[in-house]
Amino acid sequence: MSPARICSRTACKQPAVFTLTYVYRDSTAVLGPLATYAEPHCYDLCAEHSERLTAPMGWELVRLPVEDGRPSVDDLEALADAVREAAKPVAPGEEPVGQGVEVGRRGHLRVLRSGTAQPPAAADRGNERAD
Repeated sequence: MSPARICSRTACKQPAVFTLTYVYRDSTAVLGPLATYAEPHCYDLCAEHSERLTAPMGWELVRLPVEDGRPSVDDLEALADAVREAAKPVAPGEEPVGQGVEVGRRGHLRVLRSGTAQPPAAADRGNERAD
């Protein structure tokens, strides 16, 4: 796991909680929630530096609303439903998609035998000739 990002301001070692981005075309500085990934030309700021931030002369500063970082009730219910679904036993004869017998492999690609094919013994019986 990657270490937590810290504030971009010199000598500040506080954890970053906001990301500052400049939109040069509109002369706008946008301060929003911490971006998922560190991006070039974006600055991660701690809470203290984000509060004291001012836009350059002639620029507009837009502060995007920050959502509460805690999961909502809907998120928790969706997670619980997904866990319940994954824990259900698979009925006999129902093979999950992608769980077939691997026949061949090339690089990252696999060839799987279809789950609907007859077993080899049954398939051979259908092709026998009466001599």
